[in-house]
Amino acid sequence: LKGKTALVTGASRGIGRAIALEFAGEGVDVAVNCSSSVAEAEKVAQKIKKLGRKSIVIQADVSNKDSVKKMIEKVVKEFGRIDILVNNAGIATVSPSEKLEEKVWRRGIDVMLTGVFFCSQAAGKIMIEQKSGKIINIASINGIVAFPERACYSSAKAGVIALTKVLSSEWAKYNINVNAVAPGYVETDLVRNLVTQGTLDLDELAGRTPNGKLAKTGDISNTVVF
Repeated sequence: LKGKTALVTGASRGIGRAIALEFAGEGVDVAVNCSSSVAEAEKVAQKIKKLGRKSIVIQADVSNKDSVKKMIEKVVKEFGRIDILVNNAGIATVSPSEKLEEKVWRRGIDVMLTGVFFCSQAAGKIMIEQKSGKIINIASINGIVAFPERACYSSAKAGVIALTKVLSSEWAKYNINVNAVAPGYVETDLVRNLVTQGTLDLDELAGRTPNGKLAKTGDISNTVVF
């Protein structure tokens, strides 16, 4: 992977941060995307630079097509190419279905499904020209198995899994691999916040997991790099 370039969306914290740093440790130059947490994203970029790799921070809303287009253009301008795209940006949407607000539904689908398509489409055009590329989409077990109060989140992640299959079948002829990683619950700030709010019970989740514990961010980043 040394000398490759990657863009990781939603990389200012949690799984995205771990993925960005994991790639840097393998010799990859990394563009760190965030929607609002610029200060946190800058800290990630500084850590990447300390590992001897190039890094830039790009603030962009993945649900906005023009914003995504400019982001991909900036990556190519700074690094000369884009070898790897990790679609990680996501938001928590937990609500009883009968109370799920339209704005929450639309925002969740826009970020977690439409955003994955916009980023993949923009990066895919470059990768098709290069005749090479890797796209890794962060899906979720919620996209495979039904969980209560996850109507928006599960629908978006199921869509990501289907989109992954479509793109992989279309773009294989260009030497582009498109894969999805579907984690269960991972110890992140997002999950901890849901626990604090009383939305999640850590002991209950761990009890439903074969090895009796939640995943660490490193478990996911290792998988993505592989």
